[in-house]
Amino acid sequence: MKDVMAHLAAVTRRTGTATTPAGEGRTVTLRRVYRADIEEVWSALTTAERIQRWFLPISGELKLGGRFQFEGNAGGEILACEPPRLLRVSWVMGEPSPDTFSEVEVRLTPVEGGTEFELVHTATVPPEMWQQFGPGAVGVGWDGALLGLAQHLVYPEVDLSDEAKQAWMVSDEARQFYTAASQAWGEALRASGADDEFVASAVAATTNFYAPAAQ
Repeated sequence: MKDVMAHLAAVTRRTGTATTPAGEGRTVTLRRVYRADIEEVWSALTTAERIQRWFLPISGELKLGGRFQFEGNAGGEILACEPPRLLRVSWVMGEPSPDTFSEVEVRLTPVEGGTEFELVHTATVPPEMWQQFGPGAVGVGWDGALLGLAQHLVYPEVDLSDEAKQAWMVSDEARQFYTAASQAWGEALRASGADDEFVASAVAATTNFYAPAAQ
C-alpha cells in the first residue's frame, strides 16, 4: 500500500441520526476527493471486475433493481443508479428483517483536481452494539474500503491481489491505519455530542476489534 496514512487523513467523517422505515437509525458519512475524473471513479464503483480488485468479489445483476452479494460480506438490492453521480443500495448482512434498515448511498461530484466522493451508510443499530462500538464498527470498515479504492485509482501498479491484501492486513502499517481510523471515528462521535467516557470506551473496543494486540 502507498501513502496509507495520507489517505486516511484525506477523509472527513461524521456521525448522526436519521429517521428510517424501521425507526431511528444511525448514520456514518465519509467524504474525500480522489485524483481521478468522475467517469473513472464511477467505473471503479460499478464494474464487477474492478470492484473485486479493490474491495471483494461480487455476484449478481449490477443494474437498477438487480440484487448483488459480496463474498463473505453484505448483499442487497440496487435501489437508485444515476450514472455517474448517484448509487444507492440496500446493505444487508445475513437475512433481512422488517425491524432493521440498512442502506448505503454514494454521491460523486466533479471538483477541481478530481472527484468528490461521499458515502452515507444509514442503518438501525442494536443499542448494545452502539454502546460498545459507537460509529467505528462500520465506519472503520468503510475507511478500509476507501483506502482500497484510493490504491486502485491512484496507484494502479500496487498489488491488490487477495494474497497481498491478506499480508497487509497483518502488517504493522495496517495496525497503525486501523488504530488511527478508530481514533478518528472517536473524534466524530465526540463532535456529535458524546461524552469523553463513551468516546474512550468506543475507541478502545473498535481498536481491539480491528487491530487486536498481538498475542
